[in-house]
Amino acid sequence: MQRSIDSKGFSFPKLGLYLFLCIWLIISIFPFYWLLVAATRGTSSIFAYPPHLLFGNMLGKNFRDLLAAIPFFQSMWNSFLVACIGTVLTLFFTSLAGFAFAKFHFPGKKPLFWLLLATMMVPGQMNIVPMFTIMKTFHWADHLVALIVPGLVSAFGIFWIKQFSESSIHDDLLNAGRIDGCGIFRLYFNVALPVMRPSLAALGIFLFMGSWNDYMWPLVVLNTPSHYTLQVMLSTLNGLYTTDYGMVMMGTLLGVIPLIILFAIFSRKIMGSVTVGAIKS
Repeated sequence: MQRSIDSKGFSFPKLGLYLFLCIWLIISIFPFYWLLVAATRGTSSIFAYPPHLLFGNMLGKNFRDLLAAIPFFQSMWNSFLVACIGTVLTLFFTSLAGFAFAKFHFPGKKPLFWLLLATMMVPGQMNIVPMFTIMKTFHWADHLVALIVPGLVSAFGIFWIKQFSESSIHDDLLNAGRIDGCGIFRLYFNVALPVMRPSLAALGIFLFMGSWNDYMWPLVVLNTPSHYTLQVMLSTLNGLYTTDYGMVMMGTLLGVIPLIILFAIFSRKIMGSVTVGAIKS
């Protein structure tokens, strides 16, 4: 009885754990707070020592300077278009492949899956030159389609969906669908897809963030400023001799806000997809 009371009451290990979590939370949030503070100040104030940790009065000026320097909303729209279309199409093709690897048997299934996993070991930088050559051949270079098509199939996404489907989509459920006359695609749309929603939501967040933050590939394949994505456009704010870092921080802050909103909406789906299948009935 005494042990149960002590376990629910005060204890130094719990206090230490809470203190550690609070400190870690402050360390994690501080870069976002500093970004917000820097967006309200000028370059000299940002690099002042000791640093200014309170908000300044240059938020409106930095915003106006940003809109005057670059077509900010056009580049944000390009990033939003590429990220949304790419994420939706990648989720579709990735879920199809992951469902097939998890629940169907076909010749060469294991070798193909191991070959798929092996492609995850190849650095993305090694694909830039051959991918650019392919885009040039199809006359897709300097077009947004060159940012969407190469990423339509994700090896990590297929692995993610396969692992989720194996633990969450029971064979009895698929057999019941076959008895009702469902074909392969109907099993996918009507039976498997509703079960996959938590994993698709979590994977969609990762895909959207990866596409939104991508810098190297858009920098290589895009040449026209009107086609630039947000990350490439923000890189043009770096001047030859001087850089207005208050304006740069303002652009960075506005570029981060959509990701924060997206994560706030779908964050529960990440934990749901990770913990599903952890407890077996």
